Amino acid sequence: MKLFHLVMWRVSALLVAILTVWAVFFYWAIIEEVNDETDDSLGDYAETLIIRWLSGEEMPSKNSGSNNQYYLYEVSEEYARSYPHITYRDEMVYIEEKKETEPARVLMTIFQTDDGRYMELVVYAPTIEKLDLRRALLGWIVFLYVLLLLAILAVNAWVFQRNMKPLYRLLGWLDKYRLGGKNEPLTNDTPVSEFRKLNDAAVVFTERSEKVYEQQKLFIGNASHEMQTPLAISLNRLEMLMEDDTLTEKQLSELAKTHQTLESLTRMNRSLLLLCKIENHQFSDEKEICLNKLFRTYLDDYQEVYAYRHIRVEVTEAATFRVTMSESLASVLVANLLKNAFVHADEGGEITVSFTAASFEISNTGEHPLDDKRIFERFYQGSKKEGSTGLGLALVDSVCKASHLSVTYRYADGRHVFTVSRS
Repeated sequence: MKLFHLVMWRVSALLVAILTVWAVFFYWAIIEEVNDETDDSLGDYAETLIIRWLSGEEMPSKNSGSNNQYYLYEVSEEYARSYPHITYRDEMVYIEEKKETEPARVLMTIFQTDDGRYMELVVYAPTIEKLDLRRALLGWIVFLYVLLLLAILAVNAWVFQRNMKPLYRLLGWLDKYRLGGKNEPLTNDTPVSEFRKLNDAAVVFTERSEKVYEQQKLFIGNASHEMQTPLAISLNRLEMLMEDDTLTEKQLSELAKTHQTLESLTRMNRSLLLLCKIENHQFSDEKEICLNKLFRTYLDDYQEVYAYRHIRVEVTEAATFRVTMSESLASVLVANLLKNAFVHADEGGEITVSFTAASFEISNTGEHPLDDKRIFERFYQGSKKEGSTGLGLALVDSVCKASHLSVTYRYADGRHVFTVSRS
């Protein structure tokens, strides 16, 4: 998830919670204010009626044609003591003149006269329809809620995008940066101190990486020269010793084993150095390559080797598979897949190579599946095969990653199947 989306999501969630709580309190505050104003009016009106009744003045009409009404009647002492002296409530009052009910706020008060009688005064005052108020408030609150939410999100998005421009420029520069390549200098002026520190840290890190990269290239070059040369000299000396007619059969056998071990070490050394070069992106001579043609070239070289073990080879070309990659890496990819198929194929088995426009597939017969979770690890061999260093498929995986390809393995119908496609 991008930082912008995360921030917007969290701001939205927080605003939803805050505005929902605010809407509830706002509604109850409005209702409370309406009731308070109506209750004050009812109290004043009831006080006026009580004073006029106690002073013997003429009382106003009980029903003025609206829901402004009052009722005054005598109650018992028991009734007066069992109910509170002042209560307020909402009621729907039937208006005889209008033949309909309307909402009203009701005040019920009990008072005692000078002669000890108890009187109850019920006063009705017009009020708003709470259901209509609720609907109106809900509509306006939702409108205001949505408008406010969108406005706040728009302002936050604008502020975020404007203030995060230095970060996005830095990320764009890092995406384009390539070790060992020609990279543009970082131009990212900003008044924000945190971003300036981040820019400085990125520049220092890339400079340090460049130094390490150059040191690795130098080490690989030196290792390739310093290790391959003594290994070649040792192999040549062993070959010269093996030509000595005075050697016994046992001595010759031991020398042959030593020679074989040195050859294996030489191949392993070359493979490890090649892996380091691939992972350090030291192959930049990319061009468009037809893998169909390259496979046919290597198959011609392997025909005699396959024939030695009576392995049949079948090639199916539904289309031409072209990729842009280093020619050296393409050769490594093809050679190691063909060698792997030969090493793991059954005696008298079959190897099948098929091409489409987007991928190619190479499979060989085999009795037991390999561990698909470890097959591309270095030195993983499953069951030990003669002539295998355990680095071939690791090289294939590294070449694919460096060339924007993907390689997968599966075991189906008694066959080991490797598929290389564009990632």
